Amino acid sequence: MAEASTPRTYGNWRKPTTAGLMGLSTLGTMMLIGGLIFMVLVVMAAGLMAGMVVGGVLGVILLVLLNKDKHDRSLLARIADRVGWANTRSAGSHLYRSGPLGRTDWGTFQLPGLAAPSRLSEHTDSYGRPFALIHVPFTGHYTVVLGTEPDGAALVDREQVDLWVAGWGRWLANLGDEPGIEAASVTVETAPDTGTRLRREVDTHIDPDAPEFAKAMLREVVERYPSGSSTVKAYVAVTFSATARSGGKRRKAEEMGRDLAARLPGLTHGLSSTGAGAARPLSAQELCEVVRIAYDPAAAVLIDEAHAAGEKPELAWTDVGPTAHEATWSSYRHDGAVSVSWSMTAAPRGNVQSGVMSRLLAPHRDIARKRVTLLYRPLDAARAAAMVEADLRAAEFRQGSSKKPAARDVLATRQARATASEEASGAGLVNFGIVVTATVLNSDHKADAIAAIDNLSATARLRLRTVHGSQDSAFAAALPLGLVLPKHLKVPAEFREQL
Repeated sequence: MAEASTPRTYGNWRKPTTAGLMGLSTLGTMMLIGGLIFMVLVVMAAGLMAGMVVGGVLGVILLVLLNKDKHDRSLLARIADRVGWANTRSAGSHLYRSGPLGRTDWGTFQLPGLAAPSRLSEHTDSYGRPFALIHVPFTGHYTVVLGTEPDGAALVDREQVDLWVAGWGRWLANLGDEPGIEAASVTVETAPDTGTRLRREVDTHIDPDAPEFAKAMLREVVERYPSGSSTVKAYVAVTFSATARSGGKRRKAEEMGRDLAARLPGLTHGLSSTGAGAARPLSAQELCEVVRIAYDPAAAVLIDEAHAAGEKPELAWTDVGPTAHEATWSSYRHDGAVSVSWSMTAAPRGNVQSGVMSRLLAPHRDIARKRVTLLYRPLDAARAAAMVEADLRAAEFRQGSSKKPAARDVLATRQARATASEEASGAGLVNFGIVVTATVLNSDHKADAIAAIDNLSATARLRLRTVHGSQDSAFAAALPLGLVLPKHLKVPAEFREQL
């Protein structure tokens, strides 16, 4: 009798750190040393009292840098969030009104916020499939969105699931070798079924000569079944840079369309070994429908009914935005719905199995629509090697700076050494994050949705934080639009990480 195999586990996710004193980063340590030297010079030049004033200012700076919450956010970052939110409210940027009666000059329903400057065009790949191409001129990025039909893990052997996970890891690692790749994202959306497809299926197949009891039963199924059913859709967005190489000329949409037409079949074919099912690029019309329904959930019924009637709803990219929205400190109201978004601040500690996020991805009765988006930024081989070596040196410095290092520092050094060894063996390195958005149709149900996400994140062993003051931007980031958030920051992400 064959022995049962041990379930495969995954882990060793690390957030890169830099070496420093007193828990500070390298930049913070340099500021500390520079401040102490300046304080000594002030004492020598202006006396003890002036030096004490400088020391007090230095102490306040250290306080705002070292005082961190459970999400590892410093007091300085939290103050910056409050100041930024106050500026947003004073400027009225948290309100948006579009359309002919809106405040915008163009009179269309343009997407708000980060997605406002985006442009949409449609091209055809080498397989003859139309695909939508999103262009964000501000960052110089082009995004292709792929629609997938995941097979799911129900009634699937554990060995097959392990093969799918390995295939997904290879697909992500290969993205680092693709020229011009900036980022990738996976969006899993759960929503209530409108019942239109079921009604169409029953109406077209029902026998008019069938017994009245059978027809009554089918009519009852059509009326009641959609109230408890859900749909699950998955999208993969791949973002490319407009420049073929560093310092190169930015390419136009036509040039990018011709380049990606030959590369899309390889990307979609690679997803077949990851459990994503049949992958195909979304057309411009399909992408417009996805975004429109996200901002106005009530439009889902109308769009499904149009498809059931054999009609094609004509939607342009200038028509998919909300009619009105209002962003608050901790929520986002848009076209008759209320959404709350969270971002991941800590990956699961320890080892987890492949189904750790299954409950978070599954439909929930307290949430009308839910999107879980995994954001990936592949690193090329040269940058990955430098990053893991710097992270290993920083971990060894923290462990060696004390005669009795903490157990967490010893574990961090062991994990950094394992990551460096795997990277040297040819493994790819990817920065990743998660954005979760829960949408309810009634503001009275918002508290239930928040409680549900808190419970689901605990089962996934994730640490999520409400995106305070940037709910509209987080909502857009969770959509399959390929927005690369670090490129939209006023303060560079590299400088933020150093603090």
